[in-house]
Amino acid sequence: MSGTADTRGMRWFTALAGVTSTHAPVWSGEAALGGETASFFSIVPDAGNRFPRARDNVVGLEQGWKLAQAVRAAVAQDASSEHKRPIVAIVDVKSQAYGYREETLGIHLACAAAVDAYASARDAGHPVVALIVGPAMSGAFLAHGYQANRIVALDAPGTMVHAMGKEAAARVTRRTVEDLDKLGETITPMSYTLASFAKLGLLDTLIEGVDADAPTQAQIERVRGVLAEAVQGARSDTTRGLSRRLESETARKTRAASIEVRRRLAEQWDAA
Repeated sequence: MSGTADTRGMRWFTALAGVTSTHAPVWSGEAALGGETASFFSIVPDAGNRFPRARDNVVGLEQGWKLAQAVRAAVAQDASSEHKRPIVAIVDVKSQAYGYREETLGIHLACAAAVDAYASARDAGHPVVALIVGPAMSGAFLAHGYQANRIVALDAPGTMVHAMGKEAAARVTRRTVEDLDKLGETITPMSYTLASFAKLGLLDTLIEGVDADAPTQAQIERVRGVLAEAVQGARSDTTRGLSRRLESETARKTRAASIEVRRRLAEQWDAA
């Protein structure tokens, strides 16, 4: 194991999957969940990665390709089975690993491969659940977690979903971090809180009262129960797509303009 840092993604993977023999930068394993076997995946630090920008818990070239390979391997195991195993993405990713070499060698293709693997698993009938235990930032979250049927998250300091970190966003917008926090109070997509993210209709369950860094066994079992419920919810969906994210009451309220744009685009497309 070349990843040496102790991150939330690593701790929650061990707590839920119970696997200690793993290899950075992608941990994968199987464990019982709700009376069936589930596959768990997590991106972890890789201190020995040959790409310097990809040595933290980020999604780089190797992370994207290896994650895609691991997810597709789980799908292949159930290719001949009508009952598809649950797939759980444990999300603790700071960013995509952008650098000159990463751009030259096609990090966009590596990330797209991971996206396609998760989407293909969902389309094949696998209930895919993302558990956010730390940051879920930018293209890293798009590659690892965003394609899930259900997204659940710990309501704890350090968990967030956003396009970029506060400091970077402050530099780009020429504002202070404090100004960004104030904007987030009135402009939902600008907020860094998971409660605000839930208002966009993208978060299915916000799990409160759990110590994200040192959970008790009872807290771990509660999270396991939420994951099992999410799996059953995904199995009951009438479609394997993600349209339900626009159908909740919160989404209709906070994403009304987006929903109307989609309706008009569909109307013009169907009329063509």
